[in-house]
Amino acid sequence: MVVNWFKELDSTHKYIINEIKIGNIKEPTLIATDYQSAGVGSRGNSWEGKYGNLFCSFCVKKKHLPKDLRLASISIYFSYLLKEVLSSYGSKIWIKWPNDFYIKDKKIGGVITTKIGDNIIGSIGLNIVESPLEFGILDLHVEPKKIVSDFLGILEKKISWKQVFSKYKIEFQNSRDFTFHLGSEIKSLKNAKLCEDGSIELDKRRVYSLR
Repeated sequence: MVVNWFKELDSTHKYIINEIKIGNIKEPTLIATDYQSAGVGSRGNSWEGKYGNLFCSFCVKKKHLPKDLRLASISIYFSYLLKEVLSSYGSKIWIKWPNDFYIKDKKIGGVITTKIGDNIIGSIGLNIVESPLEFGILDLHVEPKKIVSDFLGILEKKISWKQVFSKYKIEFQNSRDFTFHLGSEIKSLKNAKLCEDGSIELDKRRVYSLR
C-alpha cells in the first residue's frame, strides 16, 4: 500500500475522498497527517486534531479484503484489526458497537467508513497524547507511524470476517451498558441482538454499522 504522510491537513477523510474523485489517488493508498485542523467524526461531527494523535484514511477495493467480508461488516472489521494491533502492545482498549474505541468508559477514537464507487474508505482517529475533557486517551504511548505500519501489516493478512466476528461478539457484551445514536435518538444497547454481519436488531429494527 502507498503511504503518504503530511505535516498538516484539514481532514484526511475529506482529502482522500476529493483526491479519489478527481483521479489523483488509486487504491490501495493510505493518507496520514501529524495534525488535522478540521477532522470528521461520526454523524458529521468534528474530531479535534492534536499533535501526537493518530489521523489517517485509507482506500481499498473489495479484492484487498477477505472474501467473506460483507459491506455491512466493514466498519467493525477495520476497528477490530486496529484494536488487535493496540492490544498486542498491552493496551486495554475495547470497541463499543459499532466502531468506537474506548478505554474503560471513555471514548478515545473511532472509525468511519465510506464507499465511493467501488472504493472503500476507512478513516481512523485515535487520541494518543491529548483529548478534549469529555474523551480519554490511549493507555500507553506509541508513535502513530508504528500503529499505521502494524495496522497495514494485519490488514494485508486478509483475516476472515468469521475469525474477527468470533472475537467481536464476545466483546460486544461490554457495549450493553452504553448507548448509541440512531438518527436523532439515543438508544440503549442493553437489549440489542448482535447479528452475524455485525448489525444489531433493536425494537424489531435492523441497524447497520456502516457509516
